[in-house]
Amino acid sequence: MLLIFPLSEDHRRLRTRVNLGAALLKLALVVGMLVLVADGARLEAALPWLPGRELVLRVDALALLFLSLSSLLWLFTTIYAIGYLEGSPNRSRFFGFFSLCVAATAGIALAGNLLTFFFFYELLSLATYPLVIHRGTAESRRAGAAYLRYTLGGGALLLLGIVWFETLAGPADFAAGPGPAVDALATTAAFGTFWLMIAGVGVKAALVPLHGWLPQAMVAPAPVSALLHAVAVVKAGAFGVVRVVHDVYGVGNAAALGLLPGLAVVASVTILWGSIAALRQGELKKRLAYSTVSQVAYIALGVAMAGPLALVGGIVHIIHQGLMKITLFFGAGNLAETLGIHHVHEMDGVGRRMPLTMAAFTVGALGMIGTPPLAGFVTKWYLGLGALEAGMGWVIAVLAASSALNAVYFLPLLYRAWFREPVPGHWHDEGRAGALETRWTLLLPPVFTALGALGVGVLAGSDVSPLAWADLVATRIYRQ
Repeated sequence: MLLIFPLSEDHRRLRTRVNLGAALLKLALVVGMLVLVADGARLEAALPWLPGRELVLRVDALALLFLSLSSLLWLFTTIYAIGYLEGSPNRSRFFGFFSLCVAATAGIALAGNLLTFFFFYELLSLATYPLVIHRGTAESRRAGAAYLRYTLGGGALLLLGIVWFETLAGPADFAAGPGPAVDALATTAAFGTFWLMIAGVGVKAALVPLHGWLPQAMVAPAPVSALLHAVAVVKAGAFGVVRVVHDVYGVGNAAALGLLPGLAVVASVTILWGSIAALRQGELKKRLAYSTVSQVAYIALGVAMAGPLALVGGIVHIIHQGLMKITLFFGAGNLAETLGIHHVHEMDGVGRRMPLTMAAFTVGALGMIGTPPLAGFVTKWYLGLGALEAGMGWVIAVLAASSALNAVYFLPLLYRAWFREPVPGHWHDEGRAGALETRWTLLLPPVFTALGALGVGVLAGSDVSPLAWADLVATRIYRQ
């Protein structure tokens, strides 16, 4: 990634080779680690940092779930960004920070203790900021300032929670799990440290009311939106929720201390509020942004129900939401780049002009609603089973209401695209790219990610599906 920064704008082919080569190499390494960890191998590296403390990178099943998503979607987002930014200025700067952002995400996934997690968590905030303000407009600078206020503020809360917790309970190593000192935490200390850390990671996870940065950040280019929503930032926050509950406190301790009901309520409010807010958005990317606020909270809800089935539903949504949401943002980016479509009312008849893009978009939208056999249905099915297992029947009502709201704000888009006549003047058509509806670098990624969202749903019962890996993670966690 450091090789990209000094490249001049004229070195387009070299920059493309470096980007794609790094993405393919990372994906190959992750596949190799998947095989080793499935066989029970232990992979770890440590670097001395502070007195008596180390930066630890450790490969476990949960880390690989997140790392696999970021590696696969990094490849598709890189291809997409190459096409989307063709002819744009400052591409070396963009791809340099883009690669640094993905490297920080890998560090978060592989972090072996709280200190390492915090280090890469803050690096992610700093690496993403130049991407948010990439266009250099006044609006993008305002969005970048809001992004920094939220994320650095969240980082401060996370650090305060870590320092307070480790002063009382000792260093938190994810492999060792919660130590005996966690059981002895006073109620005030347990609640205080827990909610400080949850608030810290909840900023990036866009939990209400810490979500305000996310809709503002939609001013960034479409590849950045895809990165924020599906690959890196919001997933880093949701992944942090999983680590705090299961690896810092332990789900049994968190439940016994009464910490999880509040998290379940926050997640449920976020799910419903995000969907209601999406209904009011006429700008396509902002509607998708509020959809992300709602959808990512499913992960926190699955963790908060404190049961193996719910955990499977929550953590598999790391993969499922990533595939569906990146497809939607790729589709929205294609509409904006090719036809100048930015608002819902401009989508009339666009399915006839861009059938492959809209077919992919349709798969992503129906998956978000929870239509079988797509990925979103599998998530909601397991969350529903987990709610019954945990005796939390009210969660079923939250899931049902969420699906209904998803349908209300997604189905009109599909109706407009497929069944209405185009309105003259709504499009600024850039013309076709040969026989294709747009450049192949823009068309290939959403088609493949849409097929992925379909495939992981249809093949959910196979031994190599994300669901099978999430079940492996949950089994290992609850066996401890």
